[in-house]
Amino acid sequence: MRIQIINGPNINLLGKREPSVYGEESFESWFEKLKKKYPQIEFGYFQSNIEGELIDKIHETGFEYDGIVLNAGAYTHTSIALQDAIRAIPAPVIEVHISNVHKREEFRHKSMIACACRGVICGFGLNSYRLAVEALVD
Repeated sequence: MRIQIINGPNINLLGKREPSVYGEESFESWFEKLKKKYPQIEFGYFQSNIEGELIDKIHETGFEYDGIVLNAGAYTHTSIALQDAIRAIPAPVIEVHISNVHKREEFRHKSMIACACRGVICGFGLNSYRLAVEALVD
């Protein structure tokens, strides 16, 4: 099985950015643990702060991978282009968020991509990614 993880803006700052919200561990450190937990899965990983690059990666992997775990960051709340990209590919996409977006600012309560995704997982810290992987495996 092949799963692509795609992270959007500011996820490269995990461990440094608002640790009270996002935790103190970097994504790269946590990603190594995830790969060890699922040695039977081939993981791809991509992060960008640029919306078009996220769309390009969805197009590139959405026809080749068995699933995509997507944390679109703030683009979640604004990007119809990401929604269109998700709808254009056959691979199922799971939307993830580290924090519980529904306990945060009102503008974070609306996702422009959730309607195109298989499901949404939020609020479980970095374990949101593991839960998304479990959903794709099942």
